[in-house]
Amino acid sequence: MFKNKRDKRAFVNFLLVAPFIILTLVFCYYPLYGWVYAFFDYRPPRPMTMDSFVGFKWFKSMVESPVKIQQILSVLRNTFVMSGITLSTSWIPMLFAVFLNEIRNTRFRKFVQTATTLPNFISWVLVYSIAFSLFNSTGMMNSFLQSLGIIKEPILFLQSSNHVWLTQWLWLTWKNLGWAAIMYISAISSIDEEMYEAARVDGANRWKIIWTITIPNLLPTFFVLLMINIGNFLSNGMEQFYVFQNAFNKEYIQVLDLYVFNLAMGSGSYSISVAISMLKSIISLALLFFANGVSKMVRGESIL
Repeated sequence: MFKNKRDKRAFVNFLLVAPFIILTLVFCYYPLYGWVYAFFDYRPPRPMTMDSFVGFKWFKSMVESPVKIQQILSVLRNTFVMSGITLSTSWIPMLFAVFLNEIRNTRFRKFVQTATTLPNFISWVLVYSIAFSLFNSTGMMNSFLQSLGIIKEPILFLQSSNHVWLTQWLWLTWKNLGWAAIMYISAISSIDEEMYEAARVDGANRWKIIWTITIPNLLPTFFVLLMINIGNFLSNGMEQFYVFQNAFNKEYIQVLDLYVFNLAMGSGSYSISVAISMLKSIISLALLFFANGVSKMVRGESIL
């Protein structure tokens, strides 16, 4: 069946990745069929027919009135701010991994790594439950401040629109910091130990070793992840903002993914929500290719 061992090895390797290829096709590419809803006036549970074909009507409707334009601009503002904060602080997991690697006590290092990685596996519903227990009007934080006499009336932390971008970034960082650092920890473990030994022989202290050896060796990994994050600039995710949204902070917390969800499930505007999601995917793809071009120009290497 196989002409040589090389062909057999290639076939075995293909069988190993085939399940993941199938999963990618089913969950990432097959749903693209749903883009056809953007060109129809779809009203469930009626089936789609050519009688309901409207062409680019829903794309035009996004900019047909000042109210819709203002709404979309507000959503884009929230999306750009949240993505901008996340992108500008994407170096934090790398720095965390560096300092985690410098902890000499193995048990304490493993404890810190485990404690910071576990939140990644907690759903946003449970995260909100923790936030509600801590920061609602009768929660632990308000009870503590009132017991000290610092405040007389409860502070509505979760209902306030003040600093909502910052607080959402803090929750996201708390949840993802340990998990995001894993790739950098792996990259640190692959650094040649002889480089560290040579630096110590030359009299370099720990800070000098970090600055001249560890960080430069992590920068390729950092730039690859940064370019991928640029490609996902418009994709903030929906779960976090969905559970934290309320009538008081909706103006500042509603990002693009949440806006699309609210249009479809809240007002039943399936077609226009698909149209917006479709444009978001196309723009994200363009950003990914742009980031890839920048990577080729700056680093001489492609990320695709």
